[in-house]
Amino acid sequence: MNPMIPLLISGYGTLMAGAARNDENQMAAFNTETERAEGEVLAMQQAAARRYEYDIATKTNVAMFAASGRDIGSDRSVEAFLEKQKEIAAKDLSRIADNRYAEASARTREAMQYRIAGKNARRASLLKAGGDFAQGLSDNAKVATN
Repeated sequence: MNPMIPLLISGYGTLMAGAARNDENQMAAFNTETERAEGEVLAMQQAAARRYEYDIATKTNVAMFAASGRDIGSDRSVEAFLEKQKEIAAKDLSRIADNRYAEASARTREAMQYRIAGKNARRASLLKAGGDFAQGLSDNAKVATN
């Protein structure tokens, strides 16, 4: 049997293992980016729901104040109440946006780490296969000279 055959098989196996680790990390990066996109959609839905809740609550409050005989346009306490509700809704929407940005940023970094890890695994397998092959050639040369 040719002593190069085991070297070639070993090198091929090392290369394939590195490629598999790279593929696995690329898929993990894709899944992480998909989760990021899903999180952004969820945050937009939450923001839309919060705006809807604010609109409904404002209409209800205005109707209640009007039904109780309060002048919406000139009653300062009504105006202050509605302004405070508007401020609370704006803070809620800002918090949702901030959370969405932070989560998207974290997912982007995570996907980048997966991609880098995959490329590094691929490179490492190439180097290991090359080193193993060179070592095998050296060992074969030593055996052949003895």
